Amino acid sequence: MTAKAPAFAKVVRTPAAAKRTPAWVCAPGVLKVPFLSAFLSEYDLRRLPKGGVRAVLGWGLKPTAQAGRRWAAAKKLPYIALEDGFLRSVGLGEAGAASLSLVVDGVGIYYDATRPSRLERLITTADDWCDAAMTARARALIDRIVASGVSKTNMGGPLDPALLQPGRRVLVVDQTLNDASIGYGLADADSFRAMLAAAKARNPDAQIIVKRHPAVAAGRKQGCLAAADLKGVTLIDVDVRPADLLAAVDAVYCVTSALGFEALLRGLPVSCFGAPFYSGWDLTDDAVDTGRRGVPRTIEQIAAAALIAYSRYIDPVTGRRCDAEQALDRLIALRDRADRLSGDWALTGFAPAKRGAIRRLLNSPKGRVRFIASPRAAARHAAATGGRLAWWAGKETQAVRTAAAAFDGPTVRIEDGFIRSQGLGSDFFGALSVALDDLGVYYDPRSPSRLEVLIETSALTPDQAARARRLKGRLVEAGVSKYNLIGAALPTDWPTDRERVLVVGQVENDKSILTGCEGVRTNAGLIAAVRADRPEAFIIYRNHPDVLAGNRPGRLDAQALGAVDAVADGLDVIDCIHACDRLATLTSLAGFEALLRGKAVSTYGRPFYAGWGLTDDRLTFQRRSRRATLDDLVHAALIAYPVYAAPNGWPCEAEDLVEALIAARGRPIASPPNQIARWWKGIRASLDRTPPPSY
Repeated sequence: MTAKAPAFAKVVRTPAAAKRTPAWVCAPGVLKVPFLSAFLSEYDLRRLPKGGVRAVLGWGLKPTAQAGRRWAAAKKLPYIALEDGFLRSVGLGEAGAASLSLVVDGVGIYYDATRPSRLERLITTADDWCDAAMTARARALIDRIVASGVSKTNMGGPLDPALLQPGRRVLVVDQTLNDASIGYGLADADSFRAMLAAAKARNPDAQIIVKRHPAVAAGRKQGCLAAADLKGVTLIDVDVRPADLLAAVDAVYCVTSALGFEALLRGLPVSCFGAPFYSGWDLTDDAVDTGRRGVPRTIEQIAAAALIAYSRYIDPVTGRRCDAEQALDRLIALRDRADRLSGDWALTGFAPAKRGAIRRLLNSPKGRVRFIASPRAAARHAAATGGRLAWWAGKETQAVRTAAAAFDGPTVRIEDGFIRSQGLGSDFFGALSVALDDLGVYYDPRSPSRLEVLIETSALTPDQAARARRLKGRLVEAGVSKYNLIGAALPTDWPTDRERVLVVGQVENDKSILTGCEGVRTNAGLIAAVRADRPEAFIIYRNHPDVLAGNRPGRLDAQALGAVDAVADGLDVIDCIHACDRLATLTSLAGFEALLRGKAVSTYGRPFYAGWGLTDDRLTFQRRSRRATLDDLVHAALIAYPVYAAPNGWPCEAEDLVEALIAARGRPIASPPNQIARWWKGIRASLDRTPPPSY
């Protein structure tokens, strides 16, 4: 399913330094946790236990925090335990994936059943604070988690259906050896053997499926169940999606694994052989009694406590605190993007200046990107790794075409997205979006593109259509365009008693013109055609920014300029669109931007947005049979087709990039002043070795 747009994070204002509690972070590694200051905005974090420290912060009950716990006890100061939340990341913490959630516990920690924790107290007192509104919120959150299939780390692949036998199936969950939650959960190695024996004894006719922990499957840790214990069971020792597993079984047996909590969210019967936070509340069959809990609780109350009241969340794109629902939306989007970009990518035909931006845009914890100069060598690498062969569509050479034709595997053409940057690509301003096309490319109408297929076949859900309308409204309201260049104010002498037609010039060797035009192929020819079609119009001509900057060909001669009434060079293209009644173009993206703003558009070529019943077209479109809505175009072109990266390097959505570009207007990026500066800027970009942020 397609995820909703990640909602923008609510701002949590950081208290003034004087009002924050001085706290010693007793393990230096904790200070490396991404977004730590935002997670702990009420604390003034200190590296050393001095300067009026009033609390000690450490990572759970790890040995690294032992000295800090002793020091806090000696000084009679609170020890605040930190741990990952239950909706964490796309990727394992052991692999360095940044967490979107954190729990902060000054009572204990949720996996320590030897004493109360703040989470246990929240569940115990749920009748006092979990009212009808909170219960409904928790239920909606549970339903969204289940429907989306999100889990804690979201790295698993699909479950192989060949592993499943007909009839009843029981899942037995292994864990990593010496995991803190086992001992503190009143369990040990014998608990795992007892769990497996009980599962077999109680379910003699069922298929017993044992699942290893993802870190064990990744080869980073050892499991608790020995090989000798696994006779007669189906072992899954690769990382698979928990949602796939839970959908395939009838019951779950665990010791203290969080997978038992995910099973409860799905209404499955769960047997516990330790004391995880969700046991002891009359929802699980328990082999261990903590001696405290025992109060019946609903799954909504436990979910409200664990996911809403106990956990804190961060939006990695904004770096600000957000609520559980917003974090879940972000996690779904990151998970879906990671799946889309998974596997090996062999990239060829990319200028050095593009590579840093492309590496960030294709960043995925499930993927690997390699730039290879030779198309033939790139194809060999893609074949050897079972990956994709990809290239920059605008620089497609005969060598690339030959290598792609001989390659028996998936191919992808890459091009700039339609909300690109603040500055021209020809001035080496790195792209913040790219379009990935496994069929063709959007500007070449000679064959289908993925964008064309999306527009032709996608049936938007109400949520998707609403998202497209919101995005369109924000683009129009804020005046965001592809390059977001700041222009001069419009003149005041353009007449109001004649139809104003904005004619947008293009780079005349642009691939969209070479492949998508017939007859009229030049800027001069376009002006002549528009004047012939609309002899009484007031024609306003605007050069393409690359042409005006001297980077690309397409300037008009004096004779062609004599056929226009006004020249809009240096003016903001969005202001020009608002000021006109109609826009005329060969294939320019400005036509799409005019459609977003409710303007009439005449096309003299075959751009991706033409042929759907929304434009006045001079050419025909054989394949485009659908009468699409503007929502269909917006969702396909700006949401489903491209991938985006925020200026801070984090994967993001279209809405995030729009907000980032709006925010950047107060500090516009100046273009390099001359060719030497442009060349050096490109060299520096090619030397960019800063790795993209981990999910």
